[in-house]
Amino acid sequence: MTPTLSRQEAERLVNTYSDLILRLSYTYLKETEDAKDICQTVFLRLLEKPRTFDSPAHEKAWIIRSAINACKDVLKSHWRKTTVTLDAASRVPAPEVPEGSLLAALDLLPPKYRVVIYLYYYEGYAAKEIAEILGRPAATINTQLSRGRARLRTVLESEGYV
Repeated sequence: MTPTLSRQEAERLVNTYSDLILRLSYTYLKETEDAKDICQTVFLRLLEKPRTFDSPAHEKAWIIRSAINACKDVLKSHWRKTTVTLDAASRVPAPEVPEGSLLAALDLLPPKYRVVIYLYYYEGYAAKEIAEILGRPAATINTQLSRGRARLRTVLESEGYV
């Protein structure tokens, strides 16, 4: 018969070892949220398949070994190798817009015109598709395209391009 953990035993394990697992996992993964996930993983393993330990030292050794193995699983996972954190992604600069280009002139327009013109001319979306993407009526998008073109023409004329 497989042993089961009582509520008191489960609480004792969490109170005794959660800090140890979090600190150990953080040293491996360098991410607080990932360390919390490892802590949950270790305790779930114990709840799903309870074990009997020979001594407190054996119990602690099993907890540590399980945490280390779970960390190594995360580190070698495909997901971990092919993704980056939001912090790392935010440090990637946007491509530079060449001075005097049409994109530079487009940047001088208000955002509501800039977005629809960019989606229409650079990404090739139809006005109806832009309306669906932005959640606006198609008539509004057509009006913004028309007004945006007029403003862009004014900007280009003032810069001496037209």
